[in-house]
Amino acid sequence: MKIRVIKTSDPAFKPTLRRIIGRRGEKEAKVEKRVAEIIQAVKKGGDRALIRFTRRFDGIRLSESTLEVPQKEIDRAVNRISREDLRVLRLAARRIAAFHRRQLEKSWGYRDALGLFLGQKITPLARVGVYVPGGKASYPSTVLMNAIPAKVAGVKEIIMASPLGLRNDGAAILAAARIAGVDRIFRVGGAQAISALAFGTESVPKVDKIVGPGNIYVAAAKRMVFGEVDIDSIAGPSEILLLADAHADPSHVAADMLSQAEHDELAAALCVTPSPLLARRVEAALAGQLQKTRRRAITVKALRRYGAIIICRGL
Repeated sequence: MKIRVIKTSDPAFKPTLRRIIGRRGEKEAKVEKRVAEIIQAVKKGGDRALIRFTRRFDGIRLSESTLEVPQKEIDRAVNRISREDLRVLRLAARRIAAFHRRQLEKSWGYRDALGLFLGQKITPLARVGVYVPGGKASYPSTVLMNAIPAKVAGVKEIIMASPLGLRNDGAAILAAARIAGVDRIFRVGGAQAISALAFGTESVPKVDKIVGPGNIYVAAAKRMVFGEVDIDSIAGPSEILLLADAHADPSHVAADMLSQAEHDELAAALCVTPSPLLARRVEAALAGQLQKTRRRAITVKALRRYGAIIICRGL
């Protein structure tokens, strides 16, 4: 695969950049109508609609009894992953918790000269929903980085949703959930999972806030339920812009570009450099590393559509 290499002086540079920046709008209008329908269907149909959409979109055949991951399955997942992976997850969890403990706000108050008591009371949310994308590109780091801040803040119950299968799928994700202190896990994903968390179903409890990344359908669903529940952010597709001088390591630049391009067909990965030589070396490194990428089809589509190595006059 050849990635686009373009100079800032080329006539096609500005139109190309505008198309990459505006890529979100190309598909968003088509997605929103469908997402709205899914949200309403789950809101009205509860578990039955959730099970139907999970079978249609994720190919997972669930029933009311298999929607939730039992604790025994989580135990098996913890025992199934390697000791080294478990050690790394626990180390990451400790480091994430240490960082977020320093962010904690405290309640405070004082009585002013008029005798009025003024202040601020910090109250943890009762229940938070953590969305974790599934499939081959599963990231236990997503579990840790979204569930641990909630735990540190004192959230009473953490509910996780992820399109996990029924055949021992997602061992690392389940192990990360146990380490992070997730209370309940449901095998659902996509817009249907966001609707279930926002409005509740017979099995999935309604939450106060939804956090975690997802594809364009998940992002649209989070945007639509905002107000019914709080959300962390209205995020667009993944993107990365690397500024690289002539001394940059081309293999590192390529790896950083691929780390985002593999997330989504709408992901954008750009490298800006004043060095034509580095541009060629990054292009070669991308071609080599692509051969080892597990999500090669998605990564190639993203790079072809929204990837570029831009040669500029200077940094």
